[in-house]
Amino acid sequence: MNEDGFIPLNWSELSEDQMKSRALELFKLMDKRRTTRHFSTRDVPRELIEKAIRCGSTAPSGAHLQPWTFVAVSNADLKIKMREAAEKEERKTYSDRMPEAWQEVLEPLGTDAVKEHMTDAPWLVVLFRHSKRIRANGEAGPTYYSTESCGIAAGMFIHAIHNMGLVTLTHTPSPMGFLRDILNRPEHEHAMLVMPVGYPAEDAMVPDISRKSLEEIAVFFE
Repeated sequence: MNEDGFIPLNWSELSEDQMKSRALELFKLMDKRRTTRHFSTRDVPRELIEKAIRCGSTAPSGAHLQPWTFVAVSNADLKIKMREAAEKEERKTYSDRMPEAWQEVLEPLGTDAVKEHMTDAPWLVVLFRHSKRIRANGEAGPTYYSTESCGIAAGMFIHAIHNMGLVTLTHTPSPMGFLRDILNRPEHEHAMLVMPVGYPAEDAMVPDISRKSLEEIAVFFE
């Protein structure tokens, strides 16, 4: 292999016992993760949001293009504007757009068109996916696997938020074009997720639901 442009991998081997211990501790931590729509208005330092975004940006991406922009909003007036626009679209979705099959799976989760979390949470982090990039010659070029890349980045951001003791949820108002306009993003950036971040409200509730078992989600060939 041509080694130009490469550096040694920074990696340290762990014993099997260490690997098992780390794996169990991580699973225990993430198994406690729950999505809540009930947020405290308590402030969260910007530094924590920055660290979570940096963790998200360590995600692998197609051709290492890193086709994402995390837009973090704490400005109260801007959050109100985002909530009003989101609720306008959500009312249309819940009243006219949503098929019966979708309503069926949302019913146990207690969702509706009212989005208090968008103004209660101290931060709204919007993940924008890039559909284009600027090539070295100055022309626009495509990105590759941008949806998959951003999905991984979002997961790593959520992991970071939970690891530091905060909560978040993945909100997907549809359509989301209003977010590009409100947040003044370019045409090649497409809002993918709105993730409120903060402390849970003292009376926060979550649906009484369970995760699928390993047997339901995995197949092994040995």
